[in-house]
Amino acid sequence: MSLPPSYFVTDSVHTTQPIFNPHQFAPLHHHTIMPGSLKRRYIRLEGESLYITFPAVISGKNIQVPSKRIPAGIYISVNVDSRRRWKSAISVLSSDESVVWGNSVTLSSHASPTLSVEIRASFELGRMFGSGEVVGRLRMPWNELLSHRHQPFDISLPPMRGAHPSLKLKAAIVHACNDQNDALFDSLVDCKIVRETDAGHAQFVKYVRCETVSNLKRAVEHFQSVLDQCPVSHPDHATALTNLAWARLTGYIQNDLEDIDATTSLFRDALALRPQPHPDHPSSLYNLTKALAWRHHKKGTTADLRETAQLYHELLPLCPEGTYLHSIAAGNGVDHVISRCNDLPKDASDEGIHLRRVVLELCPLGHRLRHRTLGELARAVEARFDQHGSIDDLDTSIQLRREAVSLWPEGHADRSIYLSNLAGSLVSRFDHQGKSNDLDEAISLHEEALRLHPGGHKYRGYSLNNLGLALDARFNHRDDIDDINRGISLHREALTLCPPGHPHRDTTLNNLALALKTRYNKSHVSEDLDEAIDLYRESLRLTQLDDPERHANLHGLSSVLCSRFMETQKNEDVEEAITLCQQSLTALSSLHPDRYFSYVWLQNAYMSRYQILHYPADLSLAVENFKLASGHATQGFPKRIKTVWHWVAAAEKHNHASGLEAYTTFFNLFDSHLATRSSTISRREAATAFHYARSLPTDAASCAIRHGNLQRAVELVEQGRGQQWSLASRLRTPVEELESANPTLACNYVELSKRVSNTTQSSATIIDGAAADQAATEYRRLTRQWDAAVAKIRNLPAFSRFLLPLSYEDLQAAAHQGPVIILLASQYSCGAIIIPTSGDPHHVPLPSITLPDLKILKDRFTRAIRDSSRMNLGELRTDLIVLLRIIWDQIMLPIVDVLEHVLELKRRSRIWLCPTAAFTSIPLHAAHPFQTKADRSGKEPCLEDLYICSYTPTLSALIRSRQLMKKRVPPSFVAIGQGQPGAGKGKALSAVDSELDLVHKFIPATANRTTVFGDEATRAGALKALQANTWVHLACHGKQDPKQPYDSHFVMRDEHLTLLDVMEKHLPQAEFAFLSACHTAVGDEKTPDEVIHLAAGIQFSGFKSVVGTLWEVDDAVAKHVVEAFYRYMFGDLKKGGVMDCTRAAWALNCATHAVKTKVPLEQRMVFIHIGV
Repeated sequence: MSLPPSYFVTDSVHTTQPIFNPHQFAPLHHHTIMPGSLKRRYIRLEGESLYITFPAVISGKNIQVPSKRIPAGIYISVNVDSRRRWKSAISVLSSDESVVWGNSVTLSSHASPTLSVEIRASFELGRMFGSGEVVGRLRMPWNELLSHRHQPFDISLPPMRGAHPSLKLKAAIVHACNDQNDALFDSLVDCKIVRETDAGHAQFVKYVRCETVSNLKRAVEHFQSVLDQCPVSHPDHATALTNLAWARLTGYIQNDLEDIDATTSLFRDALALRPQPHPDHPSSLYNLTKALAWRHHKKGTTADLRETAQLYHELLPLCPEGTYLHSIAAGNGVDHVISRCNDLPKDASDEGIHLRRVVLELCPLGHRLRHRTLGELARAVEARFDQHGSIDDLDTSIQLRREAVSLWPEGHADRSIYLSNLAGSLVSRFDHQGKSNDLDEAISLHEEALRLHPGGHKYRGYSLNNLGLALDARFNHRDDIDDINRGISLHREALTLCPPGHPHRDTTLNNLALALKTRYNKSHVSEDLDEAIDLYRESLRLTQLDDPERHANLHGLSSVLCSRFMETQKNEDVEEAITLCQQSLTALSSLHPDRYFSYVWLQNAYMSRYQILHYPADLSLAVENFKLASGHATQGFPKRIKTVWHWVAAAEKHNHASGLEAYTTFFNLFDSHLATRSSTISRREAATAFHYARSLPTDAASCAIRHGNLQRAVELVEQGRGQQWSLASRLRTPVEELESANPTLACNYVELSKRVSNTTQSSATIIDGAAADQAATEYRRLTRQWDAAVAKIRNLPAFSRFLLPLSYEDLQAAAHQGPVIILLASQYSCGAIIIPTSGDPHHVPLPSITLPDLKILKDRFTRAIRDSSRMNLGELRTDLIVLLRIIWDQIMLPIVDVLEHVLELKRRSRIWLCPTAAFTSIPLHAAHPFQTKADRSGKEPCLEDLYICSYTPTLSALIRSRQLMKKRVPPSFVAIGQGQPGAGKGKALSAVDSELDLVHKFIPATANRTTVFGDEATRAGALKALQANTWVHLACHGKQDPKQPYDSHFVMRDEHLTLLDVMEKHLPQAEFAFLSACHTAVGDEKTPDEVIHLAAGIQFSGFKSVVGTLWEVDDAVAKHVVEAFYRYMFGDLKKGGVMDCTRAAWALNCATHAVKTKVPLEQRMVFIHIGV
């Protein structure tokens, strides 16, 4: 058999980076085969794959190289002859510990009698320094190689540290050398630094295998010598640093060397020389993480752990999936770092939270440590909220805790702690924002957690306390005595699980004391108060002086001592209470949210002492602490608003000069609180929570009147009553003047307003809690941008008060076409303020009427209207007449006297009525003396004989409507009628169709006229018609929803057309709407803003002039009013002229006079005009 020819080895994937050595490469020369010459045969050898399998116990940490270093790659070295060797490209090791090459080489069979192959590990993907480490060696005669006949075959190599490497080869005989070798030929020329590097590797391997320190010392000496010969400018300096550092680190791990700091510095220097995108940058990152992790392990240096996490965060994205480095980096190494980071103490600093975020990114979805890492980040972020009060932090914490809960199935024992933590965060947000759904969800979560902690469970006490506290909070919110009784029972059971000596007994005592004090505030059972004092004292004795929560005990004990002082008047109680609060202030930083409670309870102590001992200084100190508490910005708005409400009450009760300041503070905080809500409905829910303060706008005006400041009275009542409309309308503020002054700012403001408005509308439909949280966060982000844009606008010289509460000078614009009369119903006084076209306002006291009188009058009107509706047309409405005479005599006559004799207002002039509180439900426009003149020359004129009356919900609404009048377009009129609503939506309205025909008859031919009725009068059809037309007549059922005014609606064929639907449409071109439906101008009684009704919503959407109704309309007789109205409205247009919505008030006045014989009194009174 002839000698085998040459062979080649192939390598199929990964890097094909050339291998660099310090010495030069010598090329391999091949002879050309000539015809007829002696034939020389060649063997082509193909190397396909190397497989090494480790025992499962290694868990992927074991590596293929003797030194246990993570190789940058694996390559094949084949001896060609005594002077040369062929080397494959370096291929990256796969996570399954396999490697594939794609190179080939052709060698002569005469060069060597056997095949000599080495599998080597390289520690560089870039420029290679030395030969690396031998993983396995193979020598095989050519004959044995050729016996496999061109088929791939496996060759087992000697075991290496429990691994069994093998090499799959494939040989083929070729008869000519094509000289197409894929990799490089490396001459075996010697070089000192290469020799020392390889010697260092060899000694290092011996040390790892035998753990002989002398081998380590020799390895370090070799690597140090190489480093000394490679200055910083040398291309292999980083490699020399790394080799030395690895040897030293391994010795440190084995306790054979001590200087880890110098070793870490070597790795750090090497990394600095290999910045991204250097091919060895990832491995250098890993090397440094390993050194830092071991230094932290032995020295406990937190900074090392932080840096390790940050380096892993940088490293993992650079390690392709499937590579060995990725499997090592993303395996136990990073898990160890994550676990150690999770064990770090809570750190609410920005740096600490950043670390937690980095660690979370090391735990992708499905990672076994993600739930714990979510919890730790949530804990840190919420701790920052506790320190600084940023609601964004609390929302972030809740989002993280929601995800953590979702990672545990229901019923799992480990789910309980995550349920409790989420519930706790929700309770905190309820305290900060007052969202009742947060509190309800928290109680549900705490109950689920308690079910997972049955009797005997070590965490049952925690769950009992947590649920008890949530129930206590709900009792304060909803006043359900069952909540507080159950809460106290839970706290008592928890206390039995914390006997004397238990580490959490102090907290449990405090919680029970708080619950008893809460119940005492409701029931005033002295036993509850006495027990609470004893419990607080015991809790305080058990609490360490440096306990960060000690201030809570101080607050609690102070509060109960004040309560007992008010009962017993023992001075020592109130003196101690003051001292306790002062101690708590000393313990808290200036921005700590709980400092608010120190101010509140200190105020309580001073006020208690003032009420008993009447020291003037105590009242001043109490007011000072009211101011400090209300201005403590890191506490949530709800608590601060309630504090100001108490301040207002105290100032009114004791006639303190700070009253107006207190009212102003309340309205400013209330406005800011509502602005945090991302939807119209959620704003009303927030406002409803302060139902006890609904009288404050009129009370504030009354206070200003008593102080002789009528202009301030106008400003306060406007600010207090119009807040929900103001918040909604500020996104639609006309910007024509701003566009002239600064087009860029105007454009930015308009764009941001649209984005905020869109977010507001979309958030209203979100039900899912997590999605709602995200929407709220996005809303806050946009509003911060919007606020910043507004701040820039206010820096312009002429726009310093842009979107700020209007001054009296601004508000007087509402009286541009006639005086506006604000009717004030306050618990302190009733009266009216007349705003003339120019000059100062006029106060009209109404001494014969009180707030209780108005409430009685309102109820009497309700009964009289109901009774009158059952009468025939000709029957005398005696009760109604009596009531209208009372309105005239006690309310409107004093106002008319000022209009006639002071303002000298001409008869049939226009006036606007702006009723507040109980006045809103009384038909002021229908005031009538029902008596004959003294000279018997005729009947005394009623209000509508004297003046053309209109209403306006607020002064701002009238001003906005007048501003929008500047934009006029050709008129288009649509009549919308729905007399046959769907099943269950009300009785049929038989007169609707004839009413629509009637209206259509009067519409001028110059206007584009359409009618929507029957099956076309749907919610969508009506909305489309409202958007497409400038004049609208709407005939259908109308319903005011007293529980949720924004659900007040017009009844369509399919779905209701709600007030919210209308409000969300911006119709700046719209002009006039006639709402021939019931209850379209009846307001909301549950919030301080009493002007939420259908007519106001129509006006808000853009209609400048609106006819609405105060109560139920009889469609059979209403058509007479409609006919007369449109006759007067459009009658003159036959002579020329244009449709003018400002004629509506006059036309309605004329119409109600014209139909006296056809329409009963209560059906004439029902129609009112709103707007311009």
